[in-house]
Amino acid sequence: MPKETEITLSQLEQYLAKAAWILKGPVDASDFKVYIFPLLFFKRISDVFDEEYKVALEESGGDEEYANLEEMHRFSIPGGCHWEDVRTMTNDVGAKIAEAMRGIESANPDQLRNIFGDAEWSNKSKLSDALLINLIEHFSQYNLSNSNVAPDMLGQAYEYLIKHFADLTNKKAGEFYTPRAVVHLLGMLLAPKENESVYDPACGTGGMLLECTEQVKAKGGEYRTLRLYGQEKNLTSSSIARMNMFLHGVETFSIVKEDTLRKPMFLDADGLRKFDCVIANPPFSLKEWGVEQWASDPYGRNFAGTPPKGNADMAWVQHMVASMKEKTGRMVVVLPHGALFRKGAEGRIRKKLLEMDLLEAVIGIGPNIFYGTPLAPCILVCKHDKPAGLKNKVLFIDASDQIRTGRAQNYLEEEHTDRIYNWYDACEDVENYVKLASMEEIAENDHNLNIPLYVEKVIEDDLPTVAEALSELKVAWGEAQKAEARFRELLEGFIS
Repeated sequence: MPKETEITLSQLEQYLAKAAWILKGPVDASDFKVYIFPLLFFKRISDVFDEEYKVALEESGGDEEYANLEEMHRFSIPGGCHWEDVRTMTNDVGAKIAEAMRGIESANPDQLRNIFGDAEWSNKSKLSDALLINLIEHFSQYNLSNSNVAPDMLGQAYEYLIKHFADLTNKKAGEFYTPRAVVHLLGMLLAPKENESVYDPACGTGGMLLECTEQVKAKGGEYRTLRLYGQEKNLTSSSIARMNMFLHGVETFSIVKEDTLRKPMFLDADGLRKFDCVIANPPFSLKEWGVEQWASDPYGRNFAGTPPKGNADMAWVQHMVASMKEKTGRMVVVLPHGALFRKGAEGRIRKKLLEMDLLEAVIGIGPNIFYGTPLAPCILVCKHDKPAGLKNKVLFIDASDQIRTGRAQNYLEEEHTDRIYNWYDACEDVENYVKLASMEEIAENDHNLNIPLYVEKVIEDDLPTVAEALSELKVAWGEAQKAEARFRELLEGFIS
């Protein structure tokens, strides 16, 4: 029987990490997430279903029909599709897992359609019955009901698992994992508020959307009033994002699987849907992104021009700007530094954005922070309604040295994110770090946003003056003469 006592976060993290190690060998580390996340979610909703059933049974004085009513449960679990039904299997276990998951999806079409992804559960060359039985028994050791594991804690453990898989693979992990400190900094800069809408057009596993709920919580607000929207091209990542929302206790969200640049899915009658907050870490310098249809984009996202065929950075920026509400709309986006100074089409797009006075801040952060790339990225902050002191100006922040250097990777710590945010919030020049530049200055630099053009490093001159140097030389010469005289005395004494 599973343990029915409250589980600590540490226990939960170890429990999930062990599940990954059970798969090690037949399954590549890069595919762990395809299997572990759906199983965890399957176990969670089965345990919550049982908990809800027990409560309803007690309320009704033992009426089983009442306790099984759909309205008594967050999610319906059809007969034969419960975790315990799978647990009884000894042959063709993978096929039973797939059958149960499809049954749950069909019973909850509005919320759980395709949520379990497309893992090959029946592939016995990868997942033998013995391995799956071992994995299921491992997951069965704890009861993951709400009374044992609160959504917040399960959500934290889920985030730990996402990072754990990124650590294990350390290759192309940036496709689904952005370092937590960077996500936190973006949330601070965006500053979402109660009742606002938040959109991530490249949402991955949903970390940035969830960070926005944390920002509202931290300010004493009700995070459940936020309306969260995300679009993600990768099926596994989009499924994980939806599970992530449920496991964090988020109710009002919509995550869809589709290629944002080719086919944006959040639309209103007159074009793209508009949001209060837009946040993203899109794939850097994406090639083959759909430039062919951009020149005549039906959603008006080419308002500043068509980006290069082999680089989608400015396509993402324009899409995000076009998704901002006219008055309250604001956005933060992570890009490679090249987007700040590359010429040609990107230069023309930058010029247009600057002329529209949408760009509020450019922040350069340290190198080798992201998995899979040593690049030093930058953050752009855009607003429709910039503060009066920033009209026709842009705040440049060089935070490239705000990191803790590691052997294989660098880290952005809380002290660094706080310092960067404070520089941004104060909006004042800081020698070596911050410069508030006018549009005239930027135009003189041909609309190049490369941070060193504006934040000039002052080299500290520690060299002595000529008089000081001569004085020190005289002292040193005198000491040398004394040492030589003493050496001669010792040498003469030795010879004699």
